[in-house]
Amino acid sequence: MRMLKDRISRRLDRVGMRVDKTVIARLASYIELLDHWNTRMNLTALHGDEEGLDRLIVEPLVAARYLPAVGRLTDIGSGGGSPAIPLGVACPGLQIRMVESKTRKTAFLREAIRHLDMGKVLVEETRYEELLTRSQLHESQEVVTVRAVRVDVAVLRSLQALLVPGGVVALFRSSTSEKRLDGLQPPLVWEATYPLVESLRSELLLIRKLDIS
Repeated sequence: MRMLKDRISRRLDRVGMRVDKTVIARLASYIELLDHWNTRMNLTALHGDEEGLDRLIVEPLVAARYLPAVGRLTDIGSGGGSPAIPLGVACPGLQIRMVESKTRKTAFLREAIRHLDMGKVLVEETRYEELLTRSQLHESQEVVTVRAVRVDVAVLRSLQALLVPGGVVALFRSSTSEKRLDGLQPPLVWEATYPLVESLRSELLLIRKLDIS
């Protein structure tokens, strides 16, 4: 565990981030648990090697610079827990809902939040389309994060129903993708694209929901 914490610290140092030791310890516990579960079931292709640490830990913590530190966040297609778990560890003021349709992955996610004592995190075993049928969730989220789900303009139009006016969809993706999504229409507008981890050629694309009331 000590070696893992040191490796996470070094990866964060590479992007100029200094993170509290207690946060690093909890992130190391998350990676250790993920690697343990991966030996029994294929939760994710990412592991605790250097590239995996960059993708699982460094990317979300860099992205946190551009996202609210408090409020409600829904993560679509949570898979092995990143970016939602690292964001929740680094920003305890976030109330996070992780949405994952596969049973074995939701079992891991529930164990991870129990293991990390993340009381403000909810795991739902469902598809994101089902969330859209719940009127109580409409215009209720400050942030919707998406990494492992294919996103087009039609998906964004659907997801914006979850956002409060002024909220953002945060897309984690490769910088080799098109910079903007063609066909965006109000209330959604492209706001900014931020680099995340240079070696991974990854970036964060922010789509803002305008208040047009």
